[in-house]
Amino acid sequence: MALTGREPEVLDAARADASPEESGDLLRVEDLAVHFSTDEGIARAVDGVSFAIGHGATLGLVGESGCGKSVTALSIMRLVAQSGRIVRGRVLYAGRDLASIGRKEMRRIRGAEIAMIFQEPMSSLNPVFTIGDQIAEAVELHLGVSGREARKHAVAMLERVGIPAANRRVDEYPHQLSGGMRQRVMIAIALSCRPKLLIADEPTTALDVTVQAQILDLLNELRAEYGMSILLITHDLGVVADVCSRAVVMYAGQVVEQGATSAIFGSPQHPYAEGLLKSIPQLGMRSDQALGLIEGRVPSPLRWPEGCRFAARCDYRFEKCDEEPPLFDVPPQQSKCWLCENGRRMPAAGEFTGEQPVHVHAEPRPRMLEAPPPSGPILRVEALRTHFPVGRHLFGGADQTIKAVDGVDLELAPGETLGIVGESGCGKSTLGRSLLRLVEPTSGRVEFEGVDITALPSRALRPLRARMQIIFQDPVGSLNPRLRVGQIVGEALRVHGVESRSRRRALVVDALDRVGMGPEAVRRYPHEFSGGQRQRIGIARALVLAPKLVVADEPVSALDVSIQSQVLNLMVELKRDLGLTYLFIAHNLAVVSYMSDRVAVMYLGKIVELAAGRELYERPLHPYTQSLLSAIPSVDLSERRERIKLVGDPPSPIDPPSGCHFRTRCPLARELGTVEGICAHEEPPLVAKQEAHVVACHFA
Repeated sequence: MALTGREPEVLDAARADASPEESGDLLRVEDLAVHFSTDEGIARAVDGVSFAIGHGATLGLVGESGCGKSVTALSIMRLVAQSGRIVRGRVLYAGRDLASIGRKEMRRIRGAEIAMIFQEPMSSLNPVFTIGDQIAEAVELHLGVSGREARKHAVAMLERVGIPAANRRVDEYPHQLSGGMRQRVMIAIALSCRPKLLIADEPTTALDVTVQAQILDLLNELRAEYGMSILLITHDLGVVADVCSRAVVMYAGQVVEQGATSAIFGSPQHPYAEGLLKSIPQLGMRSDQALGLIEGRVPSPLRWPEGCRFAARCDYRFEKCDEEPPLFDVPPQQSKCWLCENGRRMPAAGEFTGEQPVHVHAEPRPRMLEAPPPSGPILRVEALRTHFPVGRHLFGGADQTIKAVDGVDLELAPGETLGIVGESGCGKSTLGRSLLRLVEPTSGRVEFEGVDITALPSRALRPLRARMQIIFQDPVGSLNPRLRVGQIVGEALRVHGVESRSRRRALVVDALDRVGMGPEAVRRYPHEFSGGQRQRIGIARALVLAPKLVVADEPVSALDVSIQSQVLNLMVELKRDLGLTYLFIAHNLAVVSYMSDRVAVMYLGKIVELAAGRELYERPLHPYTQSLLSAIPSVDLSERRERIKLVGDPPSPIDPPSGCHFRTRCPLARELGTVEGICAHEEPPLVAKQEAHVVACHFA
């Protein structure tokens, strides 16, 4: 059975005698409850969830971490861990209850008719098997074809999901692929048997916005081509607005709102859905516009609150919230809120007259340091380069070098926030660490408060480190799990000569208080806190020495949108109250534009555009900046930007393209026919096109 073209013929043969699909919903989940046995008791992770997915439809399942989204998906697939079990409810797929069928029949359905893309491709792909073997395994198992035919099918699927040189890539291992390519391999495995239902669990969480856009476009194309349905699980509401026709909002193991995406995003009818939408920074917002907050955290499934589970965090709560509300019909959606009883719609902001909680805001604090700011820039960077030698090529040849930062010039004024944005591998984090000499620069000059720190010996650098601090990306990996929070935050005080234990404790408690953590946190360990609280501890550690410059390296990329808004608001308040200067690094241009006075766009170790945040958003000049902006999903359904599609992943910093490094992916260079002309032979300088707006492009 030969395979030709882009569509594997083996699929058509295997499905030739399939019966027509029944009309109505492909999947219907009814009153699903999933419990887990733990040492502390029974955790009711999913507690009465109901929703439906139509044929060929895409349904978004959203909510914070701990709300039960992934457990719901695993329950549909019957992949819940041994400590968990479905205690009630039905999962009706094409008329069959997946919750009650035998394991053998479920194994036949799983992969062949219902497939799943897991959240982290590197941990989901087997590192000791080639990607071709991992695709072929599912084909051989479910379609009963030979190994040779399965391999042909694997190549065809890799081509279909947009992986170049599929004949070569099929024999490579997961570690040899980029993050975007690994996610495409996961999609190829999931779709190898043409399933009718695809469950995608956070398929774009760890990806850059450009790669995320490519993956979402691919899923949309394959859904339309194969006629399949998609259950998309994510905490990114912009992704749901971009690709889903219907949405389900989960909180504390329950559905609190569901309906058409346009209805929920245009007029949310549950306070939780409203809070999630208000907590997202949008392009064009300024940092003096505070993001909406959802105070507190998702309660533990071991002890769900009585009554409305969201009441403790809700600005609308009143007496009736002590009772658990049903899911009310509020056409065209449903809402689990007493405000929507008898078909009423939730009041607009400012119209609620119930017993609203009063949020008390403390008066602004005095600055920790009263020293006058320096007259010139607090930071000046000239021709900074950070290169990493990686030895010789496997088959001989010259030594190779990763040019992570390759000639960067910039200045920061006191009290300014400069955003650094770009895809993974463009040198953002290396730049931030090089400025603090956590990574030694190869050449160039870094002046902090007029002192050239690149020329200082390590011992002379130590006093300056108290005024230059960093907030790391991963709040889990950057906090020592063996130390208590008081020791973690106070360690720098001891290193920098604060001998008095009582003085150190007072400064630690004050730093924790500034980031919204009580004194009881001092004696607790990092694992006892949520992700947002751990990030606050990391910020407190950076602030305890009263720094003037803080490098924030992806400080909110791993957080839920509700926690992200808390941390961003906190950082804005600290900048105002303490006179901080930020270098804010992220790959999300919406977050960067919200936080930053100016934004620098990096590509392969170089700054390709630099402008004021609003100027960059309204008038991007470099094709790379334009593509980054177009790829950002927005929750505003009235704002639809035409997506600019980039070709492939960023080239290797070991051997970047000649001339303009961006030319191999640049839509403008392709349009003008200059990919092999001036763009290939001359590197564009960074020049001013408008006042305070510089760009490195021959044709900007």
